[in-house]
Amino acid sequence: MNSCWISFLKKGSKSSNVNPYQFWRHDNKPIELWSNPVIHQKINYVHQNPVEAGLVFRAEDYRYSSAIDYSAEKGLLDNVVVFRMFDI
Repeated sequence: MNSCWISFLKKGSKSSNVNPYQFWRHDNKPIELWSNPVIHQKINYVHQNPVEAGLVFRAEDYRYSSAIDYSAEKGLLDNVVVFRMFDI
């Protein structure tokens, strides 16, 4: 067994609701989307992750991103609901 699987097994043994491997984190940091600037910031953050990781030059070019749908083009999935900003 390689070291990666051993690490997942160790993490899983520390949690009562995981058996036997843990591949994900149990914590999260929910953020209230209370204004247009906050909504835009969070959507942009998610879309820019593949760019920051060096996988693509433009967010719209990442195959599994909804960024292309936000740019008025068609992505892989049908019926993607693009979040619209609040009218304030």
